[in-house]
Amino acid sequence: LRPGEPPTKESAQTQMENLFFKEKRYDLARVGRYKVNKKLGLHVGEPITSSTLTEEDVVATIEYLVRLHEGQTTMTVPGGVEVPVETDDIDHFGNRRLRTVGELIQNQIRVGMSRMERVVRERMTTQDVEAITPQTLINIRPVVAAIKEFFGTSQLSQFMDQNNPLSGLTHKRRLLALGPGGLSRERAGLEVRDVHPSHYSRMCPIETPEGPNIGLIGSLSMYARVNPFGFIETPYRKVVDGVVSDEIVYLTADEEDRHVVAQANSPIDADGRFVEPRVLVRRKAGEVEYVPSSEVDYMDVSPRQMVSVATAMIPFLEHDDANRALMGANMQRQAVPLVRSEAPLVGTGMELRAAIDAGDVVVAEESGVIEEVSADYITVMHDNGTRRTYRMRKFARSNHGTCANQCPIVDAGDRVEAGQVIAD
Repeated sequence: LRPGEPPTKESAQTQMENLFFKEKRYDLARVGRYKVNKKLGLHVGEPITSSTLTEEDVVATIEYLVRLHEGQTTMTVPGGVEVPVETDDIDHFGNRRLRTVGELIQNQIRVGMSRMERVVRERMTTQDVEAITPQTLINIRPVVAAIKEFFGTSQLSQFMDQNNPLSGLTHKRRLLALGPGGLSRERAGLEVRDVHPSHYSRMCPIETPEGPNIGLIGSLSMYARVNPFGFIETPYRKVVDGVVSDEIVYLTADEEDRHVVAQANSPIDADGRFVEPRVLVRRKAGEVEYVPSSEVDYMDVSPRQMVSVATAMIPFLEHDDANRALMGANMQRQAVPLVRSEAPLVGTGMELRAAIDAGDVVVAEESGVIEEVSADYITVMHDNGTRRTYRMRKFARSNHGTCANQCPIVDAGDRVEAGQVIAD
């Protein structure tokens, strides 16, 4: 309450309503509503419509806190659903989400819009009603300024690292705990920086900078993806009655906690059954144990799904000391590219995929036959009768002063398939 206001029941009620229950003043967003519903066991499985708190939420929250304080482990909510009562782990990836570019820009536009609204309201009170036109009322400068400020001066808008194709790819897959709305280097303790069991297959445990940023800057793991709520999901193969199927399921960190997951290199026979009667698995909170194969729910897709692209390029990674692997993953991004590209002497099979996904090689968009090749362009006659000319980048300067040069690797008359590299 503000000083001088009478502390009555009505004023308290109005204050509460304005604070939590009015859409204009309070916004949980879809993800906030989803987490509240999940935590308190309310409206599970129903589509998310409101983005404010309700009285039901407040009552359930108070009950939850009271039961937690009394040391109870479960509570039953209306609808007969039983919910576990426990304190949340702040570093668990079920409670940490990614704010992607779209969301950050949306927040900036919202700031700009609210400033513009204030200007419009001021002008409406001062100007003559007869002479008002939309042009005189609305000034878009605050919105433009907010967007320009984001792209120009935000900590999260960075100059792309273009030392070599890998450094560009890694930069795009970076995860930051710093920046506006995040932590600062000075305030971040050891717990935030540490590797957490829920990072498995979501954030690489190896690739992170040395020095003051260690653990605050990470890299997205190989097969991980970001779901609409901003949580990181990772793929697993479904296991039914001890038989490994080819069905792929993406799980978030808190969904994975409820299941028993086997590792990717557990031996299986031709029918997909586990060879050994007891399988090494991991359960909630990173506990590892042997269980009968019938109890396994999921299996990892590949042994390399836990590491990032740069780390997966280190041959015989499992024989390396973790500190050295960290340095190796970071130093690959500092290599100066060759004018004529060469294949690595020892590779891991990740190189082609990384080069294509980095976007620094020319890829045939459709199948066809090479019609003409020169140092500057390649012309392809597609199977559907259309002709397409691909231009090469010749000796261009990258952001970091290194040489970006593309050379054709096909000859006239060659047959190419869609997705095949035709110049590197």
